[in-house]
Amino acid sequence: MRMHTKVVHAGQHPDPATGAISVPIYQSSTFRFREAAEGAARFAGTDDGYIYTRLGNPTTAHLEECIATLEGGCGALGAATGMAAVNTVYFTLLGQGDHVVCTEALYG
Repeated sequence: MRMHTKVVHAGQHPDPATGAISVPIYQSSTFRFREAAEGAARFAGTDDGYIYTRLGNPTTAHLEECIATLEGGCGALGAATGMAAVNTVYFTLLGQGDHVVCTEALYG
């Protein structure tokens, strides 16, 4: 698939109920669980689904899918702030006693 086609179609999954192509902006902060066990499984990470928008929602999932498709990656992670993005990288890749070589003008 050529890049122009990817840009237009990345992450495109028509809504089964309406056929809509555009993803709505979900402004809900919380999501319903059918039962307590479902909520417990989501918090434990054993069940896919949304818990709280700060941890993810359908809008950010769509953005992440689009970015991963356009970059040719297996996944992407959206962050609410630049500091959250930077800290995610640091906490994932660095351990106690590690050093970072960077420019003087470093965000955060």
